[in-house]
Amino acid sequence: MHRRTILSAAFALPFLASGLSACGHVDGEPITPTARPTADFPDIGYAEWTDDEPDYRFYPGDEIDVRVPSAVELNKSAVIQPDGRVSLPLIGPVMAADRTIGELEASITQAYGAQLLRPKVEVSVKTTAPLKVFVGGEVGNPGVYDMAGDGDALRAVIQAGGFKASSKRSSVVIIRRGPGGRPMLRTANLLSGMTGGGADLVPLRRFDIVYVPRSGVAEAGLFMQQYFRDLLPINFSYAVNGFNGN
Repeated sequence: MHRRTILSAAFALPFLASGLSACGHVDGEPITPTARPTADFPDIGYAEWTDDEPDYRFYPGDEIDVRVPSAVELNKSAVIQPDGRVSLPLIGPVMAADRTIGELEASITQAYGAQLLRPKVEVSVKTTAPLKVFVGGEVGNPGVYDMAGDGDALRAVIQAGGFKASSKRSSVVIIRRGPGGRPMLRTANLLSGMTGGGADLVPLRRFDIVYVPRSGVAEAGLFMQQYFRDLLPINFSYAVNGFNGN
């Protein structure tokens, strides 16, 4: 096959994929291209972003102080176990993970109700486990990272190996669980925080997702690679508007 024919085929591929190819013939009969059916997926959408600080919810690894003023011998410091439960005297394990202080106090009070007369339980946070956040996209080492309590999106990216050259630093996506469990989404300009401008660092919460998208320039380079370099014969040199394929 001639190189010119291959190059022409490369240009035609995007149009073929979108159903814009020319009509063909089978047994002398013309074939008219038709659009492929598209599944009708519901638009889930995101909740409106809010910076309101919700009540703290416990997580495995957190250490709590449990006080029972009417029975001080039951006072205890306990660590929430990997299964989310906490072990206390006289009662079986109580689920603590993903509960607020008020919710956990109510659960422990109810459990002690079978042993004590009108118990009153007080719960306080002693130490907390590190925040776990997910960092993905155009960073050096995507993955799950432990962050300090005052961690922000830029620090998370730096901890994940920093930005790749192909990253779009001005539109970093942050996804967070919002009220009622619905996800919230916003973008942050982390480029300004690196160049001394107005910082948009966004303090992070547990299980936030920080996603660094690919820049438009990188997308153009990927297009050139996919539709030219990967489709043309080895050792074929070309230049389009100053873009050298070698």
